[in-house]
Amino acid sequence: MQQEIRPLLAVDIIEQLHRQFALLSGGRGKDGAPIITFPEYSGFGDLLDEDFQNVVTYLTSIPSLDAASIGFVIIIDRRRDKWSSVKASLTRIAGAFPGNLQLVLVLRPSRFFQRAVADIGMKLHRDDFKMKVPIVMLNSLSDLHGYVDKGQLTCELGGNLEYCHSQWIHHRTAIENFAVTVKTTAQMLQKFGTDLSETELPNDVQYTKDLLTTHTEKHDKLKDELKLAVQQGTTLLGCIKEQAAKSENHKLNPDEMENQTTVERLLAQLDETENAFQQFWSKHYLKLEQCLQLRHFEHDFREVKVSLDSLMDTLTFLSDIGDCVTRVEMLLNDLNTLEEKESLEKAQLHALHGDQLIQSNHYAVDSIRPKCVELRRICDNFTNEAKKKYDILSKSNQIHKGIDKWCESGVYLLASQAVDKCQSQDGAEAALQDIEKFLETAKENQLSDLKNIHNQYELVLNAEVKVCAVEMFEKRQVSLKKLSAKQTRPVQPVAPRPESSPNRPALSKTPRTTGPAPGKSPPLSILGFINVSALTNTTKGLLCNWCVLTDPVFFLPRHIMNELIETERLYVEELQSIMEGYAAELDNTELSPLIPTALENKKDVLFGNLPEIYEFHNRTFFKELENCMERPELVGTCFLKRKEELQIYEKYCQNKPRSEALWRQCGDGLFFQECQKKLDHKLSLDAYLLKPVQRITKYQLMLKEMLKCSKNQEGTAELEEALATMLDIIKSVNDSMHQIAITGFEGNLSELGKLLMQGSFNVWTDHKKGHSKVKDLARFKPMQRHLFLYNKMLLFCKKREETTDEKPSPSYSFKHSLKMSAVGITENVKGDIKKFEVWYNGREEVYIIQAPSMDVKNMWVSEIRKVLTGQLEACRGIQCVGFFSRHIQTTISLIHSPHMKQSERKMLWPAGGLEVIYACLGWRAGGGQHIAEKSSTQDKPLCALFDWLTPLGLGS
Repeated sequence: MQQEIRPLLAVDIIEQLHRQFALLSGGRGKDGAPIITFPEYSGFGDLLDEDFQNVVTYLTSIPSLDAASIGFVIIIDRRRDKWSSVKASLTRIAGAFPGNLQLVLVLRPSRFFQRAVADIGMKLHRDDFKMKVPIVMLNSLSDLHGYVDKGQLTCELGGNLEYCHSQWIHHRTAIENFAVTVKTTAQMLQKFGTDLSETELPNDVQYTKDLLTTHTEKHDKLKDELKLAVQQGTTLLGCIKEQAAKSENHKLNPDEMENQTTVERLLAQLDETENAFQQFWSKHYLKLEQCLQLRHFEHDFREVKVSLDSLMDTLTFLSDIGDCVTRVEMLLNDLNTLEEKESLEKAQLHALHGDQLIQSNHYAVDSIRPKCVELRRICDNFTNEAKKKYDILSKSNQIHKGIDKWCESGVYLLASQAVDKCQSQDGAEAALQDIEKFLETAKENQLSDLKNIHNQYELVLNAEVKVCAVEMFEKRQVSLKKLSAKQTRPVQPVAPRPESSPNRPALSKTPRTTGPAPGKSPPLSILGFINVSALTNTTKGLLCNWCVLTDPVFFLPRHIMNELIETERLYVEELQSIMEGYAAELDNTELSPLIPTALENKKDVLFGNLPEIYEFHNRTFFKELENCMERPELVGTCFLKRKEELQIYEKYCQNKPRSEALWRQCGDGLFFQECQKKLDHKLSLDAYLLKPVQRITKYQLMLKEMLKCSKNQEGTAELEEALATMLDIIKSVNDSMHQIAITGFEGNLSELGKLLMQGSFNVWTDHKKGHSKVKDLARFKPMQRHLFLYNKMLLFCKKREETTDEKPSPSYSFKHSLKMSAVGITENVKGDIKKFEVWYNGREEVYIIQAPSMDVKNMWVSEIRKVLTGQLEACRGIQCVGFFSRHIQTTISLIHSPHMKQSERKMLWPAGGLEVIYACLGWRAGGGQHIAEKSSTQDKPLCALFDWLTPLGLGS
């Protein structure tokens, strides 16, 4: 870096200035030219050239550019000196004066002899001085006054210009120090401003507080230094003006006026710098304060959100609707307690605080507004759900109270009807009339049609209740009608008598009953809505004779199915809004001026195959899910039927990185803002483009929940298979995302078959070919490789982490590949249970692979074994045997050819080759007997045959 050239300052040559061999008194010539005086100085001839040069350069730099452009007037006072001194002075000035010269005035030596020598010397040496300006030799001060006015000359030269050299040096030093202070202060302020502008805002409350404190302390320190600089300049300006205040007739000379102007200009510069810095600091301080407000808001939001989520979970778990009045009233009390908690009030206050931040023009409005919307949404959802539960529980309480009262009376009536009296026609008719009269009282209790009430409030009534009271009365009615319609032979059964009721006196003796023993309760599945504990043992026994057991009703699968359908409907609507509100608008000519140039002809990149996904769900899948509403057990079949169509998500996810990159380029454009405004979407398009990825992972969660509540029922097997299918689709999508990151592979990946597995491993190599040291090094030093297993090939890649737009993304650099047709596997390797071997071409190349865990190893070994077994099964047919037979005959004929070299014969017919061929063809060596398909030992010879035929090009 090139160093800055600093101008010469008085402090740099303070010693030379104090010698006073050259002065800038402030006087001016008749046309305003600055005057530099060289007074009598005995040691002028002993001055170093550097000292002379520095002083003269400094003095010529002081006047303004306008004054310096006129040229300088030089006065050399050598009245008491010799001609040699005059000559030396003129020679130095001619050779080293840096400014423009206008006139040189020389007061010649006053002594007669030296004056004569000076006249002669001047005539002889005038041309030696090489000055382009006049050199005037003066005999006296009066002659000098003819060229320069007395008011511009100091008293030493017969003038009346006030000049103090020490005071002049002091003023110059002070002015220059002040200028350096101003420059340094400006640089510090600029550096501090740059540091502030480059500071990244913290992400938590404490760091933001610390940063605010640190920046405020630095600002206050700079503010104090700025005040000191202003104070220094003000004091200096006062000292300069004090010269003019000494007397009314005193006026500042031009140099003093320039000094005053310089100080005033520096003070003005300081003032401008201070104002600009203060404005910048105010903005930065406001942003830091708003950042602290935002971090507090986000911290409080997370706490409130956790509290609200816990509240919602509690409300969700409050799903019981009670099986009796006491239970329902307890649930209502719990619900009221839940609604009185402070979480809701805190959430509303926090959302209101967010609104205040938005109204105060906070810089993070886009971050605050969604959180306020989220809080209000959760509060509204809680309020609505709580109201629904309150309505259900209130209705449950009402129904339970009515049913308890009515059923208790009905049970007492049934228990009061003696069985022996009902055997006669009159008794049966009387009992029938009692029952019909009691059923009419149901109208008064609004329970005339309990079956309809159960259907209407299915979620309210106990799941095991099937309006058994009505069924009991209906059965009794049918029986009594039959008895009243025909005369039967009287019988003498022993029937129980009812126990005491609130309206009857207690009996002294308890008759023998035909019902269950005292203390035995009737089935609770029948009496879900009856307060059984309030009944006596005899009444329970009578009731058991009339109860009808019913199967329980399961609501959970239907609830999950309803959630699946409702979320699918919402998903389809969101896809429709994307297609109509964004994709279609790209073709709208009215909005074409707003479309970013980066988006031109890239509609397919941004949306991928989203239209295909929308058409599939809208036209097919959603309708088929709706058909499963009444029969949730069929949903597994629905997923299995459409497993091929659901593979379209793989293509969408593969395009997602390109879509996100394009969105980062043009997502802030006016086109998307206008579309979002029309749709009234709270979130931008990129959030909706993530919906398909979220949806495909959501299905397996719902299938798991459905499977939990459908064990050992119809459709369970299909549900399990559907869950496995969806998990496999998600795995394929994930694997494909890794596959598209492969670089450097020259072939076509689509020709390698299906991608079965992918993952990272430690890999050692142990090849037969190569230098021994290299092999030893490769044996002990593992390589980090990411393996991709296809049906036809195994790829070895090196994983590299790349960062695009501050977002890390892996890529896989292709290193090596193995054809699966020539691969063998050894499942166990000594020394580490997580290692296995993959070898190639009869162990010519061996790769020892270490998995991160035993589960990963087992999955890979199993998958590789499946690939190899599939290849072997494909080659065990008769056609395959014939294929090998033909090529083996060709090989044998080549071996017996007289033109075949011995080394080539060994290559084509290695040791044990004949046994390998016999084993592969299913014949015993030398015996000629066929070996039946019986064991897996044929796998190894067949692999060996592949390796053996490879040099001929016959093994693939």
